[in-house]
Amino acid sequence: MLSGSGLALGLLGASYPLFWRDRLLRWGATPDEVASNLPGDELLPDAHLVTTKAITIHAPPDRVWPWLVQMGSGRAGTYTYDWVDNLFGLDMHSAEVILPQFQDLHVGDSYPFGSGTLRVEALEPGRLLVTRVPEWRWVRIFYLIPERDFTRLLLRNRVFYRGGTSATQLGRQMISEAAGPLMERKMLRGIKQRSEREDVWPDWWSGEPGGVRLSSQSRVPASAALGLSMTKALTCSGSSPAALSSGRNSVSRYA
Repeated sequence: MLSGSGLALGLLGASYPLFWRDRLLRWGATPDEVASNLPGDELLPDAHLVTTKAITIHAPPDRVWPWLVQMGSGRAGTYTYDWVDNLFGLDMHSAEVILPQFQDLHVGDSYPFGSGTLRVEALEPGRLLVTRVPEWRWVRIFYLIPERDFTRLLLRNRVFYRGGTSATQLGRQMISEAAGPLMERKMLRGIKQRSEREDVWPDWWSGEPGGVRLSSQSRVPASAALGLSMTKALTCSGSSPAALSSGRNSVSRYA
């Protein structure tokens, strides 16, 4: 006979595709957002798994954008559970301040991401960031929708499970679906919490989104920001960060 815990797990497994799967894969997103076609979808049209998650951020897009472009392994982390990411050797250490040395991002830029390489496929400041890890057949899309006094941030993942038997692909999909909602919900909430804060801009950085200071008081000291830098080889005194502006990083193929 099954034990109580075994029975509970069995019921959970049986109920997952009926009651839980759609909720987890579409956390926070409206039906229209889930059904929408986003720039970058065509990069992996035959994906086995497509997820769309979303969150409302009470800040304009130009305050959300800097947190997105500095994300990454060996950069500003992903604002989720670092200890989980680092179990897989991803070198994630989520920053609490804007890191100017990681703001100048362009289409075609790439950097290591675990055993793969993450490449920037499309970029439009304040609106769109599409990245791909070819080795993993994974495309990630961040899409920002400005509203009156807030921003809707959409996160879409497209994953293709390469090779192996049907059972192997099913196992990979189950792992992805189990980890994704937990990690990505934390990520989106982390981006929201950071974007809605005022005093995150180091006073030694001349660049400001839109040329406007977010706060004129109680700035994070340079020493604190340096301590949170993910790349120890870079120093604040030697950096020459560029200001973010809508005319700086040009729109890619999706203009």
